[in-house]
Amino acid sequence: MVMSKELTNKGQRDLELINRALKTGDPKAYSELMNLYRDPLFYMFYEKVGDEDLAKDLTIESLGKAFKKLHLYLPDYAFSTWLFTVARNHAIDYLRKRKLQTISIDKVLISDSGQKNIIDLPSSVDDPEKIFIKKQRIKILRKIVNMLKPKYRTLVKLRYFKEFSYDEISKELNMPLGSVKAQLHRSREQLFKIIADTRDTF
Repeated sequence: MVMSKELTNKGQRDLELINRALKTGDPKAYSELMNLYRDPLFYMFYEKVGDEDLAKDLTIESLGKAFKKLHLYLPDYAFSTWLFTVARNHAIDYLRKRKLQTISIDKVLISDSGQKNIIDLPSSVDDPEKIFIKKQRIKILRKIVNMLKPKYRTLVKLRYFKEFSYDEISKELNMPLGSVKAQLHRSREQLFKIIADTRDTF
């Protein structure tokens, strides 16, 4: 990518890292980008969802999406602007999905007379293309998770693939809740590193 004269020093720095990441697959470039923006992204997500662990999860996922689409970034504007757009869209997708999960497909309303009225809501089933893309993402994520140490791998699979809550993981593994959260935190750190080190895989 060609340097833009309109970019600030910070923007020029980011663009140099992006060029290194894309041209040579330099893992240090990915790591530097991750370290620069991980905390700002986390705080943005935390403001939106109000849950520290969930905010960390969304941070990992949004960085993964951004690294996968890094070749689409154009230096007409700051990388941080582009990155936060990716992250905000990811947050919107998550919140929309969570909202859909709380609504029944057939919503029943009861009138004053006691009569039940069923309202058919639009189906939330994805079309074939979306299903294929989702399967591909799961396949990629499974490959990354398999690079983790066995004890972290089990925790991540329960949390992300089976969608267990922290309490459910604690009961399933007979592990104190504090240990579950601590080990999931360490597993997230490893995932950050793997994402940064495996450009072609993620």
